[in-house]
Amino acid sequence: MEIVIIGAGMGGLTTGIALKKFGHKVTIYEQTEKILPIGAAISLWSNGVKCLNYLGLSEKIAKLGGQMNDLAYVDGLTGETMTQFSLQPLIQEVGQRPYPVSRADLQNMLMDEFGREDIHLGKRMLALEQQEQRVKIQFADGSEVETELLIGADGTHSLTRAYVLGEQVQRRYAGYVNWNGLVDISEDLAPAEQWTTYVGEGKRASLMPVADQRFYFFLDVPLPAGLENDRSQYQSQLKQYFKNWCPQVQTLIERLDPQKTNRVEIHDIEPFLQFYKGRVVLVGDAAHSTTPDIGQGGCQAMEDAIYLARALQINTLGVEDALSRYQEKRNERTKEMVLRARKRCDVTHMKDEATTQTWYSELRQEQGPHIMQGIIHNIVGNVLD
Repeated sequence: MEIVIIGAGMGGLTTGIALKKFGHKVTIYEQTEKILPIGAAISLWSNGVKCLNYLGLSEKIAKLGGQMNDLAYVDGLTGETMTQFSLQPLIQEVGQRPYPVSRADLQNMLMDEFGREDIHLGKRMLALEQQEQRVKIQFADGSEVETELLIGADGTHSLTRAYVLGEQVQRRYAGYVNWNGLVDISEDLAPAEQWTTYVGEGKRASLMPVADQRFYFFLDVPLPAGLENDRSQYQSQLKQYFKNWCPQVQTLIERLDPQKTNRVEIHDIEPFLQFYKGRVVLVGDAAHSTTPDIGQGGCQAMEDAIYLARALQINTLGVEDALSRYQEKRNERTKEMVLRARKRCDVTHMKDEATTQTWYSELRQEQGPHIMQGIIHNIVGNVLD
């Protein structure tokens, strides 16, 4: 079948790879002139890694992934360890190690695997129209293409979603700003093989190991939306936001490169259950835009990719029947992930001070199993279990 994918992000590329493996002719159209990763890195939990393993990418993703053996929460003000434990029981239970990875490294690997010759850049979709068994797509440069199936992997601002739902839904501001980037691994920031999160005052400073001796870092601060975004002010602002925090966090702020640091106002979208209309279907953030608070955004896009490709392969009552089965399989799980991330976001970022202070107290009593069971609950239930 001829298939067009709009968007060359994680979801679009993984979907394209999966569909090609089943023999489909797939072309990706991306609106940007040059593909740049959105964000410095991504935490690929075991369900996302399993999707890539299923596509034959086990060795490649393992090379890109950081060695994350332990997890710790640290009091950001005092530097006192609140809880610290091995992730090995989690890995044993779910059957796969998680991998924090650089987004640029992951995106380049996926583009090479899909085939760069089938990715067309500078193609911004303006409109789409269904005509019997075909979908007609119009681009801003005046060109048009037709296809048997259109997959919208065009992200949180998805035009494809507006077509499927009949309206452009509004994003919801989650209440905090995230700065993220990469720094060299150094023991004066955190242990090299540990995911370390400094918490306090509804804020976070977190470090995760990725390949090539680097930490992926992010810093979260509850702030109003719409504040000025000036790179030259990043370090001075962060020093103020994290004033009186422990030396490790101060050192991180000193070492980050403002020119290579991303600043993002975090949003999500109210979950909805309609993922397709005719021969147009949604994957990834176009279908279920979520906050990054449980690390499942990219993983859920990869689950979409595998199940959509399999639904088209194993169901023979027609394309729309397969899309209906994909929708029924995916919409409740992804809705749950969006709402679970939203709940975690509110606790972490002190939407209610008493609730967050209770969480801090619980962290000091935590031995590992409760946190790991929460992560496992996110991982299990995917299409490959």
